[in-house]
Amino acid sequence: MEAIVLCAGYATRLYPLTKNKPKPLLKIGGIPIIGHIIKKIESIDGISGINVVTNDRFYKQFSEWKNECRINKPLTILNDGTTSNENKLGAVGDINFAISQKNIKGDVIIIAGDNLFDFGLQDAVDSFKKNNSNIIVLHDVKDKNLARNYGVVDVDESSIVKKFEEKPKNPQSTLVSTGIYIFSKKTLNLIKEYASQINNTDKIGTFLEWLHKREIVYSHVSREAWFDIGSHDQIKKAEEHYKKSNSR
Repeated sequence: MEAIVLCAGYATRLYPLTKNKPKPLLKIGGIPIIGHIIKKIESIDGISGINVVTNDRFYKQFSEWKNECRINKPLTILNDGTTSNENKLGAVGDINFAISQKNIKGDVIIIAGDNLFDFGLQDAVDSFKKNNSNIIVLHDVKDKNLARNYGVVDVDESSIVKKFEEKPKNPQSTLVSTGIYIFSKKTLNLIKEYASQINNTDKIGTFLEWLHKREIVYSHVSREAWFDIGSHDQIKKAEEHYKKSNSR
């Protein structure tokens, strides 16, 4: 299994913090966000490589970060060639780009590069292997008003995805996507098909809504802390959380 970490966004909502620095390299608890993510990936059994997809504007910064840190798995920094929010490939476009550039043929775990989470990833991988099917990792925010800010997922009694909606006005559940997905090797061709035929490669959620009507997608619900670093408020909450964790 290979990992793909999506770090090619421009995070305009966090300006001026991210005007000259990519969001995944912002430090939380003294460590870049991507550093926290890499530690989680390295603990997964059977990970053969980690691929970080960034853009042309921030490629040099990610390359410098790679040279400065100690990573126990083969790591590649991929430049998708984009330069602004206007010409970005989008999340699905970058997944397809990474799969093509690295000629990935096996299973993949995809993680959004602005994610912070306390839970490990091995349980989700074990669930993926048990069900022999795609997995989306969810978190219960327990508040439908809060759920409106995320990709909301409705699942059946077997934990199979029935519906996925990006930022719905009337959420059907409080289970939201954490930006962590595991796709089987047989799904790679569908990613390629979607990227080439559908004129909307920005949101993975839109792809998931398309995918679950063609293939079974299981859910795995996390029980520990999760932060989507999309606002200054979330940065503050994450920083407070990691300070408390480090002081224990």
